Amino acid sequence: MPFFQTWDEFTRAAEKLYLKDPMKVRVVLKYRHCDGNLCLKVTDDAVCLQYKTDQAQDVKRIEKFHGQLMRLMVSKESRSAQMETD
Repeated sequence: MPFFQTWDEFTRAAEKLYLKDPMKVRVVLKYRHCDGNLCLKVTDDAVCLQYKTDQAQDVKRIEKFHGQLMRLMVSKESRSAQMETD
């Protein structure tokens, strides 16, 4: 499972994966204290997208993106319209 090198590439790929089939997508956020790494994984069992960072400034971006995905998952509105407005 390869890791994305840039944040923008990862977010675009994760959004596309989620919008393709929202009922199959899972999001996992994992922090390893011993390494100081934060890993965000988005998967639908066929495709696995991962982003790993050890930079403190990336935490805010990950937190915002994770919150955006969670809002989409519980929203009753059109998912594609809401994702494009954010």
